[in-house]
Amino acid sequence: MCRNIRTLFNFDPIATDEEIHAAALQYVRKITGYNKPSKVNEEAFNQAINEIAMVTRNLLNDLQTIAEPRNREVEAERARIKAAKRFGPNSED
Repeated sequence: MCRNIRTLFNFDPIATDEEIHAAALQYVRKITGYNKPSKVNEEAFNQAINEIAMVTRNLLNDLQTIAEPRNREVEAERARIKAAKRFGPNSED
């Protein structure tokens, strides 16, 4: 489940709201154990996602580094190569 939470800091272009929301969703799913909450828990579940996404955006905006921003395409290719070495060449399927 947590494999979908990706590093979001220091990329060019910056992390999108959709990426931040997806990470917040995965985090809340992991800590609650719910893939989808029951109706009685849905409001608290969604509120937590929204609050975590907001805090994450604030954190990403406040962090500083002197490192050059990473390129998303280069990092994606590195991940594909790493996965191919670990799982075989057809691991993307």
